[in-house]
Amino acid sequence: MDIRKTKGGEVAKKKIRFMCTAFRDGFQSVYGARVKTDDFLPAVAAAREAGVDWFEAGGGARFQALYFYANEDAFDMMDRFRETAGPDADLQTLARGVNVVGLESQSSDVIKAHADLFAKHGMTTIRNFDALNDVNNLIYSGQCIKDAGLKHQVVVTMMELPPGCSGAHDAAFYEDTLRKILDADIPFDSVCFKDASGTSTPAKVHETIKRARKMLPEDVMLNFHTHETAGIGGLCYMAAIEAGADAIDLSMAPTSGGTCQTDVVTMWHILRGTDYTLDVDIDKIIKAEDVFRDCMKEYFLPPEATKVDPVIPFSPMPGGALTANTQMLRDNGLMDRYPEIIRAMSEVVRKGGFGTSVTPVSQFYFQQAFNNVMFGPWKKFAEGYGKMVLGYFGKTPVAPDPEVVQMASEQLNLEPTLKTPLEINDADPSKGLEQARKRLEDEGLPVNDENVFIVATCKDKGITYLKGEARENIRYKKDVEAKQAAQIAGTPQGGTGSGTVNVEVNGKNYTVKVDGGKAELNGKVFNIGAAGDAPASAAPAPAAGVTEPVAAPMPGLIIRIDVAPGDVVEEGQTVLIMEAMKMEMEVKAHKPGTISEILVSAGEQVQQAQTLINMSV
Repeated sequence: MDIRKTKGGEVAKKKIRFMCTAFRDGFQSVYGARVKTDDFLPAVAAAREAGVDWFEAGGGARFQALYFYANEDAFDMMDRFRETAGPDADLQTLARGVNVVGLESQSSDVIKAHADLFAKHGMTTIRNFDALNDVNNLIYSGQCIKDAGLKHQVVVTMMELPPGCSGAHDAAFYEDTLRKILDADIPFDSVCFKDASGTSTPAKVHETIKRARKMLPEDVMLNFHTHETAGIGGLCYMAAIEAGADAIDLSMAPTSGGTCQTDVVTMWHILRGTDYTLDVDIDKIIKAEDVFRDCMKEYFLPPEATKVDPVIPFSPMPGGALTANTQMLRDNGLMDRYPEIIRAMSEVVRKGGFGTSVTPVSQFYFQQAFNNVMFGPWKKFAEGYGKMVLGYFGKTPVAPDPEVVQMASEQLNLEPTLKTPLEINDADPSKGLEQARKRLEDEGLPVNDENVFIVATCKDKGITYLKGEARENIRYKKDVEAKQAAQIAGTPQGGTGSGTVNVEVNGKNYTVKVDGGKAELNGKVFNIGAAGDAPASAAPAPAAGVTEPVAAPMPGLIIRIDVAPGDVVEEGQTVLIMEAMKMEMEVKAHKPGTISEILVSAGEQVQQAQTLINMSV
C-alpha cells in the first residue's frame, strides 16, 4: 500500500486517479452511442470546471455511431472535444486491436491510419484491447499508436465464465496474458484490466491486480475498468485499489451506475474513511452532474440502463452492448424476446472458445443468441460468431466446441484457419485504404485521409454519410413515446382498420391516425402491421404466378438496394442488404423473376415479414 507520511507526521492518503468515461462509454452504455455533439459539450465544460482532466473522448462505438445514427463526423467531434476540454487534458480513446474502431478486423494500413488520424485530431492516449486476449493482435496496433506519438494503454480483458466452465478467465490466465504482452516487447505506457461486463468477482479482481502489480515496474500506471451491470462494480473497484491499482474508470450521472461505470460521487463516498482518496471537490462534481442531466433531458433513458441484472454473471453481456441491443429489440418490436436471448447467450459463450464479452465479441455472442432464439439453435450462424470460432479473428482462449466449428464451417463455407487477422486482411483485395480511396473516386467524393478512413471502417454507411444521404436516428423521449403510441394504436385494443385513435403513453395523450398497417403521428409514419414469427421464406406463395413478394426475414434497417425495376434476377441473387442487430444480411430472391416494384428505400426501418420488393414470376 502506497501510504506516505506528511511533514507533520500524519498519514497521507493515496490518491487514486480516475478517467471520466461519461462521454464515451457512458454514451454507449445508455444511449447506444447515439448522442449529438452540441448536446453534450456543455457537460464536458462543466466537468473541466470541476477539475476533471482525464476524459474518454471517443473511439469504440462512438466512432461508427456518429456516422450511422447521428449524421456527424467523429473527427469533428474529437476536435471540438479537445477545444472544450482544454489543451492540457488527457483525452483517451478506445481501440479494438486490429479492429481499431470497426466491428471487423482491418488491414495494416488502416491500423496505422487510425493512430495517425486520432493523433492529428487531438487525442493523447489510446486504450488498446483484443477481445480474445490474443497478444498477436496487439503487437502491430500498439506499435502504430506509439509511432504516432500517442500514449499506449495496453489491455487484458476480463469477465466471469458461466458456471461449470474452466480453462480461462482466472487470475492465472490473466497473469499469463500479461506475461505474453511483456515478452512480446509491445511498447506501452500503462496497463488496464478491462471487465466490460462487470462480472469478475471481487476476489478474482484483487488477486489479478495483485499479481500484475508485482510484474510491472512501480512507475507503470495500473488501471482497472468495470461496470455496475451485475451490481458489484464498487466492490471490484475497492478490491483493485487495495491490490495496488493506481487508477480506475468512473462516470457521471445520468450515464453512471447500472450498465455504466460507478459514479464519481459514489466512489468518493466508498473511499470515505479509508486510506485512499479521489482528491476531488465533490460539490463541484455534483454541480457538473446537474449540468449533464440537463444536457441529456430530451434523450430516452432505457429503464434497463439503470438496473442491476442478476442474470448477467451467467450470460456476461457488457453494459456497452446491453442497452444498444435492447434498444434495437425495442425499435423492432422484439423486446419481449430479450429474456430468451440473454439466457441463450450462456450456451453461446460456453461453446465459443471463451473470448471476452466485449466489443466485437460481445456482439457476436448476442447475435448468435438472437439467431438461436429466432431461427432455432445453430440453424443460422451470425457471420462474426462463425468466423470467430473458425479462427479468423485470432486464437480464442480455449478451443471452441468442435461441433459448433463444423456447423459454422459448413454454413459459412469457410475452412478453419491458423493465419493471423493481419495476414488474412493484408492479402484481401477488398480491404485497405486503396480500396476505400477507389470507392470515393467512383462515387465522385472528396479524397482525403479522413474520408478514406471513414469508408474503410464504415463501408456503405460511410459512403451514405459522405454523400449527405445519412438519416439521423437519435432516440429522443418524444420519438420513443410517439412510436409506442403508434404501436398501441395499431393493436386491437387501440384500434383497427383506418381512423383516429387516442392513446396515453407515460401520462401523455396522443392522437394517432391509423390506416391499415401504418400509423401517423406528428408527421412521422410508423409500420404497425402485425409480423409473424416465421421468416419470410416460410410464408405461403401467392396465387397463380403474377407477383411474388420478397419480404424481410426479420426486423431491421435497409442499407442498400442492389436492383431496380425491370431487372431480371436469378433464384438466390441478392436484391438488397439490410441490417438487423448490427448484422448485415443479404436478402435474396427465392425464385427467378423480374423486379416489378421496390417498396422501401435505404435508411428505412422495416418489420419482419414486411414486403420489400415485388417480382413478376
